[in-house]
Amino acid sequence: MSWRKLLSAVVVCAAAALAAEAAPIKTLIVDGQNNHPWAATTPPLEKMMEDSGLFTVDVATTPPKGQDMSGFKPDFAAYDLVVMNYTGDRWPEETNAAFERFVADGGGLVIYHAADNAFPDWPAYNEMIAVGGWGGRDEKSGPFLHWKDGQIVRDTSPGRGGQHGPQHEFALDVRVPDHPVTKGLPPRFMHVADELYSQLRGPAKNVTVLATAYADPDKRGTGRHEPSLMAIDYGKGRVFHTTLGHAGPQLKSVAFIVTFLRGAEWAATGEVTQAVPDDMPGPEKPSVRE
Repeated sequence: MSWRKLLSAVVVCAAAALAAEAAPIKTLIVDGQNNHPWAATTPPLEKMMEDSGLFTVDVATTPPKGQDMSGFKPDFAAYDLVVMNYTGDRWPEETNAAFERFVADGGGLVIYHAADNAFPDWPAYNEMIAVGGWGGRDEKSGPFLHWKDGQIVRDTSPGRGGQHGPQHEFALDVRVPDHPVTKGLPPRFMHVADELYSQLRGPAKNVTVLATAYADPDKRGTGRHEPSLMAIDYGKGRVFHTTLGHAGPQLKSVAFIVTFLRGAEWAATGEVTQAVPDDMPGPEKPSVRE
C-alpha cells in the first residue's frame, strides 16, 4: 500500500471514530404505570438527557393498569439504552423475551427508582436489577444487600423486601471511586429530601454497589448503609440502578442529575465522557437546578 493510500485509510478511520463518538445514544423510556408519578418524571428525565447532548429519547407508554397489554411491543433492538420508569402489569411474553434479548445481547438499561418494585415474579428482570423491593418480595427472592465494614453483605434473614421512611436529605458515600460512573465524584455528596430505599433484596448477582446511603433509625431506617447506586452485568449488557428520584422535585437535585446521566452513558457505552460539574455538591448540603 502506498503512503498516500495508507494516509487516506488513516483519515477515514479517524473520521469514522469521531462520527461514532458524536453519534447520540438512542434511548427509550418505558412508562405508563407506576406507584410513583411517572407522568411528572418522564418529561424531566427526557429533557435532562436530551439537554446533555448525549442522548436522543423516545417514550413507550403502556396501556393503563388493567387494560389490554397485548399490543405493547416496543422495538427494544432499535435502541442503545432503555430507561425503566415503570411498575405495573406484566408485559406480553413476547415483549419480555425481546427485552431479555436486548439486555443480554449488550443493550444498556437504567433502573430508575420505583422500577425496582416491578415484576417480582420475573426471574430475568430480578437478575437485571440485582435487588428490589415490595411486590411480595421476601427471603425467597434472595438476600438483603447492604454495606458493612468496607464490603457488601448478603443477608439471608427472613423478612419482606423494601421499605423507606419519610423523605429527608441524606448523603451518598461512594464505595467504588474508580468505576466510570463514580470516578471523580466527591467521596460523599448530599442529595435533596427523597425516599431512602432500604431492605432491598433479590438475586444480587454480578452487582457492584457504587454508592450507599445510611438509613438513619431516627428516620425509620435500618441503621445500615443501603445501596443507592449499583452497576450490574447481565449477559453482555450493563445495568445502572439508581434508587433516587421519587418525583419532580428530586429530579432537580444535582446529585441525581449527575449520577443518572453518568450511569445512563455508562450503561449504553461502557464509558463516561462527562466532566464532574462545578455545582456538584459535597458533604455539607445538596444543590439543585431550577
